[in-house]
This record gives sequence, C-alpha cells and structure tokens, in this order.
Amino acid sequence: MSLRDNPLMTEVNPQKARTGLNRVWHATGYSLEGLRAGWGETAFRQEAIAAIFLLPLSLWVGRSWVEVALLAGSVLILMIVELLNTGIETAIDRIGPEWHDLSKRAKDMGSAAVLLSLLLCAGIWGAALWQRFSA
Repeated sequence: MSLRDNPLMTEVNPQKARTGLNRVWHATGYSLEGLRAGWGETAFRQEAIAAIFLLPLSLWVGRSWVEVALLAGSVLILMIVELLNTGIETAIDRIGPEWHDLSKRAKDMGSAAVLLSLLLCAGIWGAALWQRFSA
C-alpha cells in the first residue's frame, strides 16, 4: 500500500500525498516558514545579519573558488546548525516544561553543535584573513 492509498497518512499529513511540482511548491513554502520562524530567534537573526556582510566579503577575501566556498560555506553551516538546534529545543519544549535529564542533554548537545560550527567558521575566517593580510 502506498502512502497515497493509506487514509491515515493523508489525513495526518497531506504533504505526503503530494507529488511532482506541487510537492516542491509546498515544501518550499514550509522551508520559507522555517526561515521566518528562525528569524524570530535572536541567535539566528544575528547570524543572518552577519551573513549579509560575510557572504559578499568571502568573494573578496577568498583568492580561489575553494577559499570562497570554504568561507561562505562555513557561514551557511553555522546558520544551518543554529536552525537545527532551534528545532531540537522547540521539540523538547513541546514535550513539556518540566526539567528532565534527557531533555537537558539534547539541548546541551544542540548548543555544543552550534559552538563547534561557530569555532569552525571563526577558524576558517581567521586563517583566510591571516593569509590575506600577512603576506
């Protein structure tokens, strides 16, 4: 039985029954809603504003397409990880407001992922700027 033939799936999530360009169109809308929701988070908003400056700057700082890709990619990876962390925190908060060790652990790991992606981004940018201006 396919997802389209399963009445429970079509009632619960109509997106699963969509195909082709209709599915792509709706998925794009959901993604844009996710970006709007992310904009409501201070950390993501700060990173997005920084990206407005850093992405064009990567074209000037990078001396090859590989360097530009690393510089721009590190900024985008940071934003992606921030969105995923926010998704984890939101899902945990939906479960309930009470403190639980596993909830704390999930949120802490999401936060650690953001920290590591921030350090990666800073390291790549620091090395590129050092190379650009020290020689």
